[in-house]
Amino acid sequence: MRRIYPGCEEFRRLNMSRRGFVHAGMLGTAGLTLSNLLRAEAQAKPGSAKRQNSVIILYQRGGPPQHETWDPKPNAPIEFRGEFNPISTKVPGIQICEHLPLSAKVMDKFAIIRSISHRKEDGGVDHSNGDQIVFTGKKYGPNESINAHPSIGSIVAKQLQHQNPSLPAYVMIPKMIPGTGPAYLGSKCLPFETGVDPANPGPFVLPNFTLTEGLTVNRLTDRRGLVEGLDRVRREMDANGEIQAVDDFTRQAWDILGSDAARKAFDIDAEPAAIRNRYGFTTQFRSRVRAGGDAPGWTQRVLLARRLVEAGVRLVTVDLRWWDTHEDNFWSMKECFLPRFDQCYSALIEDLHQRGLLDTTMVLAWGEHGRTPRINAAAGRDHWGNLMSIAMAGGGIKGGRVIGASDAKGADPVDAMKIPHDVLATLYRHLGVDTTVDYLDHQGRPFPVLSHGAPIDELFV
Repeated sequence: MRRIYPGCEEFRRLNMSRRGFVHAGMLGTAGLTLSNLLRAEAQAKPGSAKRQNSVIILYQRGGPPQHETWDPKPNAPIEFRGEFNPISTKVPGIQICEHLPLSAKVMDKFAIIRSISHRKEDGGVDHSNGDQIVFTGKKYGPNESINAHPSIGSIVAKQLQHQNPSLPAYVMIPKMIPGTGPAYLGSKCLPFETGVDPANPGPFVLPNFTLTEGLTVNRLTDRRGLVEGLDRVRREMDANGEIQAVDDFTRQAWDILGSDAARKAFDIDAEPAAIRNRYGFTTQFRSRVRAGGDAPGWTQRVLLARRLVEAGVRLVTVDLRWWDTHEDNFWSMKECFLPRFDQCYSALIEDLHQRGLLDTTMVLAWGEHGRTPRINAAAGRDHWGNLMSIAMAGGGIKGGRVIGASDAKGADPVDAMKIPHDVLATLYRHLGVDTTVDYLDHQGRPFPVLSHGAPIDELFV
């Protein structure tokens, strides 16, 4: 079977294990237990949001090609336009890549921005620098780690109270990636990681949904397991002189681990088969692309994100990784990435709309950079910071429109250029986050939530 190109050396290096993150000093703490999350809720200051709005970020990690997604160039020379043709969408005059037919049918419900560009002063954009900029709005310095500044999700966890007190404000599916940590905001602003992929065979069980090793949600649903588990924890803590550490937050965590609210939000197995299939849950769908890295799991990750915002989670980031097509771009796009993305993206937009959630849920699909307009000798496209094409929906965004334009080769913006900071400002405003607040780093230096950018008002008028 033909193998999907795994990306450049930098991308493979950044795709390290969770243990690798800890050893590199990037995370400090790998994940959160429920007792940590409750402490975070109590310590975070209320934000100014009047409505309980949410955000889903579909992160096309690796950098999706603008030509093969939202900004086809059929009239460009072959070495720029590539192998694919554009197709018409539900909205007259708007065309997208032919391998996004389901998205074309819901074009009236989302908008495209074809003129996102990294700032020149941010220098050459690679994966690590791009991750940092699109999640934090800041470029990390030569002596800083990629997690030097807090991500949008950690800012949300810091400022906003939860819609549902038994759920975290910030969730990563399945695990943290570079640039998504809390930095100097501390471990209380870490995301809750599902830790496992909801598309894996068998029941979906969260390894992080525990108080201590062996004390799982499923075990707590059994009364005998609850009693035995709590007794064992108490004995262990008493023996170690740690009984005083069982504070109100931990006791509350014990209670909600057995509650319906927590279980139902993460229980993707409760979804009807028809809905799981609409997002892309079939044996054929998963086995066809065995060589395609994580692509089979994308679809159920996106469905879980919908369940979480429906329950009250404020920001969910879904890792849709491996778009780093330096080689075999067109085969990879046609056989793996585009069909899977098309399926779950269109399903999400339709599902949110039908449930009445699209007005309060903003959906962003983007990566850390675009890809080169000229195709390389390996039939791939390389990193390109000058231009990205992204999709946004919900939260009052007017669907069926295109913001900005790129040149004839898909290399640079020529109209209504926007920067990643503008996108972040749009998300922050939707969530009610105060971007004028300064937070002190570990050296006591003040940093604003966002020092550049303004909300993209053209999306709403």
